Amino acid sequence: MACALIIIVLVAAAAASAFTPTVTANSEGDALYALRRSLNDPDNVLQSWDPNLVNPCTWFHITCNQDNRVTRVDLGNSKLSGHLVPELGKLEYLQYLELYKNTIQGPIPAEFGHLKNLISLDLYNNNITGNIPPTLGKLKSLVFLRLNDNRLTGRIPRELTGISSLKVMDVSNNDLCGTIPTTGPFEHIPLNNFENNPRLEGPELLGLASYDTNCS
Repeated sequence: MACALIIIVLVAAAAASAFTPTVTANSEGDALYALRRSLNDPDNVLQSWDPNLVNPCTWFHITCNQDNRVTRVDLGNSKLSGHLVPELGKLEYLQYLELYKNTIQGPIPAEFGHLKNLISLDLYNNNITGNIPPTLGKLKSLVFLRLNDNRLTGRIPRELTGISSLKVMDVSNNDLCGTIPTTGPFEHIPLNNFENNPRLEGPELLGLASYDTNCS
């Protein structure tokens, strides 16, 4: 009888633990919640981001695949301010990161280079500063890279020339320096996608000019 009672207690405990999961065991939920903590959200668009849920797939503005892995973050034009967080680099299945038309400040984390499935990185119309991370050159699935209308500085990383999938890139209206790459996907990107960077010169002449001119 005692053994049977012990077995019943253990089974009940296991069942209870199975139905009380938290996002603390879910690295993707943790990463997104770190973003929520770093942002000011006057319209409460992140109100549904509840850290006590098993995963973030029921949160508004989040899309998951059939395996409950995060594939989209859609927070464009949401009146958000604050900073991006390196934890977002843990969203290994993320395909679309849409944070355009907010007032987000600070740098683009180098950890974004871990987002190996990323197709679209839209951070345009914010107040983002610092350099474009060379680690973005690791994003071999990237098609859209829109960073225009920010306050980015530094050169355009030559690592980006190795992204053969890149079709759309816009870095206009920043404070970039150096020259515009001309190889790889940059052969087909229009020059007006680089305009209004006062220290950025025209397409580089390979072997004739330094690509980081005006960057000192």
